[in-house]
Amino acid sequence: MKNVNLVKSREKKNLTQEQLAKALGYKGKQSVSNWENGHISPPLETALKISQILEDDIFFLFSNLVQENHTCEKRVI
Repeated sequence: MKNVNLVKSREKKNLTQEQLAKALGYKGKQSVSNWENGHISPPLETALKISQILEDDIFFLFSNLVQENHTCEKRVI
């Protein structure tokens, strides 16, 4: 499902997909395009950065569609 909130928020800031990607440290716009088109969700850390850049609430931008960290630390007791 397309993430219209992310698209609208990005456009409200007059940012292209490419500009948002570069602000996040990505080389190209493909990840931003995938998030906006609903193909994938960003990792939590990235979603927080997007929220800060776009100055919008993370829940508004992504609802509960944010990936958990890709790696988990295992604790041995």
